[in-house]
Amino acid sequence: MLSAQIIKELQAIVGNKNITTDKADRICYSYDATQQSFLPEVILHPGSTEEISQIMRLANRAKIPVFPRGAGSGFSGGSLPTKGGIVLCTERLDQILLIDEENLIAMVEPGVVTEKFQQAVEKLGLFYPPDPASLKFSTLGGNVAECAGGPRCVKYGVTKDFIIGLEVVTPTGDVITTGGPTMKGVVGYDLTKLLCGSEGTLGIITRIVIKLLPLPEAKKTMLVLFNSIDGAAEAVSAITKAKIIPTTLEFMDGKTIDCVRQATDLAVPEGAEAVLIIEVDGDREFLDKQVTRISGIIQPLGVIETRIAATPEESEALWQIRRSVSASLRKVNPDKYNEDICVPRSKVPEMIRKVDAISEKYGIPIVNFGHAGDGNIHVNIMINKKQPGDEEKAEKAIEEVFKGALELGGTMSGEHGVGIAKAAYIPLEISPQTAFYMKTIKQALDPNNILNPGKIFLD
Repeated sequence: MLSAQIIKELQAIVGNKNITTDKADRICYSYDATQQSFLPEVILHPGSTEEISQIMRLANRAKIPVFPRGAGSGFSGGSLPTKGGIVLCTERLDQILLIDEENLIAMVEPGVVTEKFQQAVEKLGLFYPPDPASLKFSTLGGNVAECAGGPRCVKYGVTKDFIIGLEVVTPTGDVITTGGPTMKGVVGYDLTKLLCGSEGTLGIITRIVIKLLPLPEAKKTMLVLFNSIDGAAEAVSAITKAKIIPTTLEFMDGKTIDCVRQATDLAVPEGAEAVLIIEVDGDREFLDKQVTRISGIIQPLGVIETRIAATPEESEALWQIRRSVSASLRKVNPDKYNEDICVPRSKVPEMIRKVDAISEKYGIPIVNFGHAGDGNIHVNIMINKKQPGDEEKAEKAIEEVFKGALELGGTMSGEHGVGIAKAAYIPLEISPQTAFYMKTIKQALDPNNILNPGKIFLD
């Protein structure tokens, strides 16, 4: 338990309104999207970099664990206060500090909601592409900490490809800056890239410098139904071989289609075993030509039907089908483990077959969808936790899924991170030598292991 003196010191740093030890409040910050729960001892809402620095100096001196938290929307337990201590929320740091139209950069605080930022820059004809599914509520600080992805990554890249500078409070309370507002910079180590995806274990992000792009003039969306997952995967390869890089290439397998059919008014022809949602963007005059080319390229690959949106409203309706997937899965079973493996895109059909075999072996439904353009498969293992044995089966299935992805040259996490959910499986992918050097970096920056301890690597 934190002493009364420590609570008093924390109170002096953030003010009475920005600290709580009330149990009801602590419960609200005890869980994330994994639905696991760990009760912290105190919740802090600092309002500046200096306050965060003071908090970290105190925590490091007293060896109190600190768990940074944005919106708490992660799927790997990265923000969970697994050892009690302090939950440090960045919600109050929610300002867009600068949008520089001349140099195509922005500067923001970590609590800015992703969609709010995208809307702000798009009003000025600018573009921030990373679009995680949680964009309506996830924060940019959390996106950077997890190196968030999204459907548009196939063309534009992930969060780290747009972060060119950071202000960070270290575990010992120092304030450092990495990178800056220039597009080039090779002085010293690239700490910006190191911190992107570090899951809050190496520092607390307090300011972010973001690279922007000009907003594409228009976009065109098409939904294509195939008679096999192989045909859909071949279509992805055929499109890229034709030197066309769509904005998005999303896929849903047959089981996902069954779920969506029940949850929406999507009319699906008999024999449809896979769906691709393909979107292209750019100059308006070229989009129809691109869509026509894509249609011609993929037609021989088992296409059953193609639907092309003629208006923004129709495009939104097609995307609504994809967005309905997660909610529709509850019709299969009430609980799920949402894994996000990634394999070379040509290996997607083989990976789906491996997953189907695992599903049959353990007698639990597994539903697959994701980003076909970069081979990122969201493997949803559907169980009923009230059913005896289901959780044990799921854990065995998850390990086999990870091993299957690694056998195909893939990874066990494409965009959700490791957190606590995948920490035990790290040795499957990372060698002891590589893990040693990662742990050495952690030890150098956080000698007392007080910042988000227990994440990525088990203590």
